Amino acid sequence: MKTRQTIIKTMITLISAFALAALMMQMSSCGGTDGKKAASEIDSTKGLKDFYKDYFLIGVAVGPYNLEGEQAEMIKKHFNSLTAENVMKPGPIHPEENRYAWENPDKIVEFAEANGLKVRGHTLCWHNQTAPWMFKDAEGNQVSKEVALARLKDHITTVVSRYKGKINAWDVLNEAVEDSDTTKIYRETMWYKICGEEYISKVFQWAHEADPDAMLVYNDYNTENPSKRDRIYTMLKKLLDQGVPVHAVGLQGHWNISDPTEKNLRDAIEKFTSLGLKIQVTELDVSIYGSRADTVGIGFTPEREQKQIDLYKMAFDVFRENKDDMTSVTFWNVSDLHSWRDRRNMKVYPLLFDENLKPKKVFWEVVKF
Repeated sequence: MKTRQTIIKTMITLISAFALAALMMQMSSCGGTDGKKAASEIDSTKGLKDFYKDYFLIGVAVGPYNLEGEQAEMIKKHFNSLTAENVMKPGPIHPEENRYAWENPDKIVEFAEANGLKVRGHTLCWHNQTAPWMFKDAEGNQVSKEVALARLKDHITTVVSRYKGKINAWDVLNEAVEDSDTTKIYRETMWYKICGEEYISKVFQWAHEADPDAMLVYNDYNTENPSKRDRIYTMLKKLLDQGVPVHAVGLQGHWNISDPTEKNLRDAIEKFTSLGLKIQVTELDVSIYGSRADTVGIGFTPEREQKQIDLYKMAFDVFRENKDDMTSVTFWNVSDLHSWRDRRNMKVYPLLFDENLKPKKVFWEVVKF
């Protein structure tokens, strides 16, 4: 009798084990216990843009040197939008009053057209990387407000008109809001000192007149900082109330493994979209260092790698949840081979691809959803 009972118990145990194993296999085939695929199950032939085709454009900032060889093939596989990292900024594209440097910007636009990629224009008005002649007369004296505005209008009209229909979005105004002084909204740039806040509405109006179909973006960093976020909001609300054609906010996304918090990122998106504006993440990279104090002799440790993964996963979870308001996410540079955030003898490894242009662990986490 005991032998028979023992056999029955053994059979029940075996059946339960087989049932559990079958359940685990089914969960695994559906992407694991959290509904997500394991990295080994992800189709490695797909590019980053393919995973996000139902969400938003995936872009990358490039120079002409990126558009050849292995990097060019990588760009075509993983991205469907390009931003000129430097060559469309006011100084490089318009170095002298009567001379425009079209060759390098044209190369980027032509590469995009030849390969079916969108283009974001960066940037029409900025206080940095603007040639000194914009603000000076022949004797080296500061020009009047009227002269400065006339030069700025000519610049914007000429550049936007050249690429009309070829550039789908423009960073019209870059970093015009005060970064830390809570007593004022506008940064004391040369444009502001000469023209006052009047230039801010005009740059959007001029860009819209030159290409009525282009999306016009206000672009800035630290947009997730509550204090600066609110100053940007105040400026944008005033512009919109005046009927100025602003269509989107660019969150630059020069982040690190400690910042931003999920709450601050969500709050910023909610704040700006409450104005009816779209969101573009325009210059995304995530340094493995959280502050200047922890940058000495550390390197790309497993701990920092995991923190970078966690930050990117959080951010893309938020981006996907806001896909109805998010029109593009652009990485600033192609891979860790080169990043503008690198310093002499110190790399910050901020992107999804390593120095050999291969996907890092963080890449697989960003596409695993």
